[in-house]
Amino acid sequence: MAAAFSLASTFFHFSPLSRPPNGRPTSFFLSKSIPFHNFSNPSYHFRYPIFSLLGHNKKRNQISATTDTKLTNPSNPLASICESLLIFTTSVFLSFSLFVTDVDPAAAFVVTTPRKLQTDELATVRLFQENTPSVVYITNLAARQDAFTLDVLEVPQGSGSGFVWDKDGNIVTNYHVIRGASDLRVTLADQTTFDAKVVGFDQDKDVAVLRIDAPKDKLRPIPVGISADLLVGQKVFAIGNPFGLDHTLTTGVISGLRREISSAATGRPIQDVIQTDAAINPGNSGGPLLDSSGNLIGINTAIYSPSGASSGVGFSIPVDTVSGIVDQLVRYGKVTRPILGIKFAPDQSVEQLGVSGVLVLDAPANGPAGKAGLLPTKRDAYGRLILGDIITSVNGKKVANGSDLYRILDQCKVGDKVIVEVLRGDHMEKIPVILEPKPDES
Repeated sequence: MAAAFSLASTFFHFSPLSRPPNGRPTSFFLSKSIPFHNFSNPSYHFRYPIFSLLGHNKKRNQISATTDTKLTNPSNPLASICESLLIFTTSVFLSFSLFVTDVDPAAAFVVTTPRKLQTDELATVRLFQENTPSVVYITNLAARQDAFTLDVLEVPQGSGSGFVWDKDGNIVTNYHVIRGASDLRVTLADQTTFDAKVVGFDQDKDVAVLRIDAPKDKLRPIPVGISADLLVGQKVFAIGNPFGLDHTLTTGVISGLRREISSAATGRPIQDVIQTDAAINPGNSGGPLLDSSGNLIGINTAIYSPSGASSGVGFSIPVDTVSGIVDQLVRYGKVTRPILGIKFAPDQSVEQLGVSGVLVLDAPANGPAGKAGLLPTKRDAYGRLILGDIITSVNGKKVANGSDLYRILDQCKVGDKVIVEVLRGDHMEKIPVILEPKPDES
């Protein structure tokens, strides 16, 4: 509109439309000194609509003009033609200027009011905006050979989530997200993609660490909290990439604490797991679970669902467990965890025997249990099954099943000497065993 009037000013000279102190009306001049009179006359309002607004108030906005040539007779044909022609030309130019002027209609005519959010909504929005740059998208690529050309191709076989651990480019995720991958790619929040290499992983706890060579200014480590003081009912937030939809936020509460789930890779139990009703779907694995302050309290790892989609029962590995594992993986590339060095029977098999404990199926001679003298299950010369030792306690702590045994070993260190009580035949024996580290995994 400003451009329109600036164009019109090349044809008119406007005097200020304000009443002077003496109360006399102010004049309105044309650059050609052609005056207009009696704009308060209703007939002029109809004949000259573009100026009729100037005469809407008879008493306050009377406009008079005096020049050397006065057109005081409205009936003068020449004057009427000149006035009409001039007004028509001005109208055309004003209309044309409105079309050619680069004015955004939305910006010029629409006034948007700021959206009003509640305090808790603002806090959630702020949490998402502040933590999204720390969450990454991980693509698992597998090598496949074409049946016709024999070319080796890389095809995506899965995807998941992860988060930036530190400025050195270490990315934390679940082991099952990267399992079986020939190559891995990590996509940051700004959609830049980097090739990743595996630093190390812990199959038993379903944790893995990747590393990318990215500029430090692109890496925003996630703030790490603690999980020891969590309470059932407190709010939690999960950020991840469910079904490939990057950076999705879901909310919920902590539904339970100190749950136990089994590792998808080894079946070894993971203790003190957090249960939440925040929606966790395929693709959320490896993503962070945050408290209301935006601090990491767990890694989303599994759901309980017959259909494979979220059913309101999700599980996260507590950050206190994750921190110790990640530190070992970053330093040594592996987790040093003590083992007995045995293979044991499924819990259902032992229950069928009517006893409680862990039945030893195999105890390699070069392992801790084999060196200590634990007996495995075997067959005699006639093919009859001879049961091995049944472990009933370790260091005085009762062992009813495999989960109990793993839970006790998780509290021990490599090199510790433990007293293993076994049922051998019809009598009990106590055998000292020195724990050794778990062999390296490829």
